[in-house]
Amino acid sequence: MGKRYLTLGEAKSFTEELFDREDQVEKAALIIKGIQEARSSRISDITSVMEGDARASYRMIHRFLKNTETKEALNRLYYEPASFILGDITEIARPEAKKTAYVGKLKDGKTRGFDLFTLAFPYHGRALPFHSITYSSKTISQQAGNSRNWEHRRALRRLKKIIQDIPIVLDREFSYESLLEDCLYEEVKFVIRLNLASGVNFTDQDGDPVALRINTGQTVIHKGIYYKGNLKIKVHLSGHWQGGFKEPLWVMTNLEEPEEALKIYQSRMKIEESFKDLTSLLNLDKIMNKSQEYLEKMIDMVMLAYAVGLLIGESIRETSYKGKKAENYSGLFIFLKHLRQIPIATIIAAIASAVALFRPIVLGVV
Repeated sequence: MGKRYLTLGEAKSFTEELFDREDQVEKAALIIKGIQEARSSRISDITSVMEGDARASYRMIHRFLKNTETKEALNRLYYEPASFILGDITEIARPEAKKTAYVGKLKDGKTRGFDLFTLAFPYHGRALPFHSITYSSKTISQQAGNSRNWEHRRALRRLKKIIQDIPIVLDREFSYESLLEDCLYEEVKFVIRLNLASGVNFTDQDGDPVALRINTGQTVIHKGIYYKGNLKIKVHLSGHWQGGFKEPLWVMTNLEEPEEALKIYQSRMKIEESFKDLTSLLNLDKIMNKSQEYLEKMIDMVMLAYAVGLLIGESIRETSYKGKKAENYSGLFIFLKHLRQIPIATIIAAIASAVALFRPIVLGVV
């Protein structure tokens, strides 16, 4: 029978790569360890599994969040050799939060909540997050001229210097004109799924409409066409209709090879399940803090806990799971729910292996 979760020393092996001060290293290790053991993003749940007085642990976490730049730690997980970056939006419903300053209305215009925009890189068929922001209809209304689109562009512009020439892969909600203009102006490479429901159209270099016709099993490529006839937005379009699907997949890109963009997006569709792990396994969708600043910092810590657990679980999978069974579980699921079935020696070796992988990710080397 194996043990469960990390010792403090093992957790510090990861946090010492993320935080500069020794007191931050230990407190971050305690918090990450608590998040994993509680399988929760709520501070009250986390303190309930920590050793010692829960009230003292609660104060420790709040002091840590107040005095620590958690976003810098999360940004250190950006992996320079990554082949592409994934962007994902998660709606976090908060129907009871009537007086919370950062909670507005979700896309349906009725449900209270906020949006979480996450950037991550692919790893072992999953994704490791390295940046996120939150916003809502209420926070947007407090800033004149802002919109959800502006928030998306703010996040991408902030990270342009970091990601450089690596393409960003985004879903249909990013299929809008101003974002495409910004990406082209900022020379950000992108692969974005086309939102067919929006009635979007394209023209060729002569201004003639481009028909988006495709048959089941077919792949179609259109090079050098203009989004909504806007001569500032020259893109390539690639489409594929896979048998068994109700509609074709169309993606826009400014990569030189649109065929490659289609392959990249199809990889994204397999990876996006990892974003669900954050909610189903660590209950990120239950997170709640009084201020948006503390909310975002706590989200950073949950994502760090996710990354550590994923790496350890993937290391266990490589040695303890074979064949199709290996595909049935995410690394985080293995780490959180299967450790009691794994020999202690295997777990210790997997943690050492995960630490060895973690350091090159933080340092940005292969």
